[in-house]
Amino acid sequence: MDISVVVPLYNERESLAELVAWIDRVARENTLTYEIIMVDDGSRDGSWGEIERLSGQYPAIRAIRFARNYGKSAALYCGFEAAEGKVVFTMDADLQDSPDEIPEMRRMILEDGYDLVSGWKKKRYDPAGKRLPSKFFNMTARIVSGIKLHDFNCGLKAYRREVVKSIEVYGEMHRYIPILAKHAGFKRIGEKVVHHHERKYGVSKFGMERMVKGYLDLITVSFMSHFGRSPMYIFGSLGTLMFLVGGFTTVWVIAAKLYKQAHGLPLRAVTDQPLFFVAILAVILGVQLFLAGFLGELINRNSTDRNTYLIDRRIKLEDKTHNCI
Repeated sequence: MDISVVVPLYNERESLAELVAWIDRVARENTLTYEIIMVDDGSRDGSWGEIERLSGQYPAIRAIRFARNYGKSAALYCGFEAAEGKVVFTMDADLQDSPDEIPEMRRMILEDGYDLVSGWKKKRYDPAGKRLPSKFFNMTARIVSGIKLHDFNCGLKAYRREVVKSIEVYGEMHRYIPILAKHAGFKRIGEKVVHHHERKYGVSKFGMERMVKGYLDLITVSFMSHFGRSPMYIFGSLGTLMFLVGGFTTVWVIAAKLYKQAHGLPLRAVTDQPLFFVAILAVILGVQLFLAGFLGELINRNSTDRNTYLIDRRIKLEDKTHNCI
């Protein structure tokens, strides 16, 4: 199998026939063997009925239907588990991503040696209220991650098969797949300017709240990338530092009081000094942080798989995984 195209969708019935025909045409023109894995994330507009109809017309379609709406990350996760192509593409179902980009992005993976190629919608047909926050968001992501991409959230991406089989996309982490890939050891990450089309059908499923979620997720993925395997490193270090500073400060306050008392110097009761209570607070917080790191290590060592997604129906897919059931 040359390529797999994973298409997460939610209430996109009107665009599906055109999208599948477009992908099919591009694959045939470039003599590529392909599969289209459509993941219906609990649509309520008849999208699954349209997928069933198209699957009879296009044998390359394989599909998953979730029992409810889990989100784009869950759809990508299950799509990645099912993918069998040497190069795996992700593409939104709203026709804003162009399948015509597939051959060149595939070439960059196979010939240029990239592990991941991310699309860059250099010219976007979105309102300014959406473009400007996106630019600021991408700038922050570049600084935090060290990955020089202009558009982290572009739905059109190409991956070497080993990449999608090695990463776990959960929560709202679909925005940060390049960071997850880098953390997994796939550091050859490229970028390609792609053509962005205006939305032809339906409405956007993401509002301004995604900016708030995006920054919270960026903090999460950065923390997990550095300390996810060993939370004791961060919590234990901070806890030990606070415990030592608070302990030494407490000893110093008490010792200073005893010294002044022994030499008949003016003194204040220890409990009248705010510094004493600050030091005690530092000791308590230090112990709590250390215990948080210790508990994090225990949970990490004994944790089971994070994701379980209930699938309602399948088309040409077997139940081969324990996460997508």
